[in-house]
Amino acid sequence: MTTYPTHPDLDPARLRKAFGVFPTGVVVVAARVDGRLLGLTASSFTSVSLEPPLVSFSVANTSRTWPELRRAAQLGVTVLAEHHGAVARQLAGPAHLRFDNLLVASSEAGAVTLADGLARFDTTIYREVEAGDHTIVLLRLHAVEDADHTQPLVFHRSGFGRLQRGELTRLYLSD
Repeated sequence: MTTYPTHPDLDPARLRKAFGVFPTGVVVVAARVDGRLLGLTASSFTSVSLEPPLVSFSVANTSRTWPELRRAAQLGVTVLAEHHGAVARQLAGPAHLRFDNLLVASSEAGAVTLADGLARFDTTIYREVEAGDHTIVLLRLHAVEDADHTQPLVFHRSGFGRLQRGELTRLYLSD
């Protein structure tokens, strides 16, 4: 395998700024583990496969929540809506306060989702892939619910925002 040198200006702060120009949605990954409600937020959520049905998110290897959360039999994933900005900040805060005053639903296997999320998934860990200072977590879907039709919460340039309502303009490329 050929290796290429890394440019010295490629420091973490510069990378974070460059990566921040790409807007993403925000999810909560949560479960009950040993009777405790645990969860974390992620802005790296994406669909991966329809057969088998897989999604993924990335978690920092320094996370103190993930080693405990990954022990759950099932994980719930909730796609946050545009009105969840304060909820996302709360869920990224101190672990013991993350779910205070939030309405959640739990599956029999312990997957936890927010009752008012855009979409809710019951999942199990399919595979974990080491990727530098993060781990990519592949999740297999077992159930899905998508009752809410509001706009998603968007993470962009290190802050939360929303999509502008109005007509969607589609661009078509021609040969």
